[in-house]
Amino acid sequence: MKNRDNRPGRLIRSVKPLALIAGLALALSACGAPSAAPPGQAANNSPAATGAAGGAAGGAGDKVVVGIGGQTLLTYLPTTLAQQLGYYKDEGVNVELQDLQGGSKALTAMIGGSTQVTSGYYEHTIQMQAKHQSIKAFANMGLSSGLALVVAPKNEGTIKTIADLKGKNVGVTAPGSSTDMFVKYLLSKNGMGTTDAAVSAIGAGSSAVAAVQHGQVDAAVMLEPDLTVLGTQLGKQPVVLEDVRTVEGLKDVFGTDAWPSSSLYAKTDWLEKNPDTAAKMAKAIQRTLQFIASHSGAEIAAKMPPAFAGGNMDQYAAVIDKLKPTLSKDGAFSEAGTEAVLKTQRVANPEIGDKDINLADTYTNEFVK
Repeated sequence: MKNRDNRPGRLIRSVKPLALIAGLALALSACGAPSAAPPGQAANNSPAATGAAGGAAGGAGDKVVVGIGGQTLLTYLPTTLAQQLGYYKDEGVNVELQDLQGGSKALTAMIGGSTQVTSGYYEHTIQMQAKHQSIKAFANMGLSSGLALVVAPKNEGTIKTIADLKGKNVGVTAPGSSTDMFVKYLLSKNGMGTTDAAVSAIGAGSSAVAAVQHGQVDAAVMLEPDLTVLGTQLGKQPVVLEDVRTVEGLKDVFGTDAWPSSSLYAKTDWLEKNPDTAAKMAKAIQRTLQFIASHSGAEIAAKMPPAFAGGNMDQYAAVIDKLKPTLSKDGAFSEAGTEAVLKTQRVANPEIGDKDINLADTYTNEFVK
């Protein structure tokens, strides 16, 4: 892989803006959303967060609580769309979705027992194995992490390369989340220490956009639709240092064309005790991925909770169309993809380092055959 330490920052590749209406903050207030919620995201006990929206919640058997690492982030779209389409219910499982505003927070909730399944990034299964806790991913949704490292407007003239991040404060959804690991990977790849830049939690959605826009952080790792919202709020495309939202960017940064990201995972003992439930959930995600592949962004957007569009359904649909090529078509993990994730973890995460990791214990395809 190329060392990109001295490469100047560049403008984000054109992504059709998901423009929010000028009164975004007022609209969110009218919906009763807290200030830290993502654009269009209601509180966790609302219909949109719990999955009751559109009458899609319900089903037979005990309820399965799924913690999501940022529900309005498009990387997790299949988890909510499956609820909106009624696929969990069709498969006979009662699912409640909870937005936990960061992958590490969602993981912590599951480890603590307040949720049973996490909609988070696959890399967490590797991290937990290194800590002698067995969790396993059982449905893969993303083939790319969908991340971009952007520079806050106040620093556009001073932060032009990864090296310029030394001593700076970089916003991430939550410390320990995939956004945090991305920062550490880029620092290490460019010959720096993983602590040469500090990280601060800025969540996802409106809180993340505001943190970058108003200079609360020097730079930030963001995902869609937040990246497009930021561009709209600024009136221009922000400067990006690294971007893996496309296959080309993925190859450029990670040297691979498959990097499993958003997935469903659970404690291994839960999977062993609840194989039928896991199979039903995996089937629902498979059906959802097939729906996404065969429908337009506009058709998909129409099925999502209306508030997720942030007041502009057409542009929300356009960003979904951009997302589609980065999603799995069948929910399965590839050996090459999981090896690529482990490789980045060995670079970015000192808790992994050279530890013996058995990738076969971090994922399974038995429920997506």
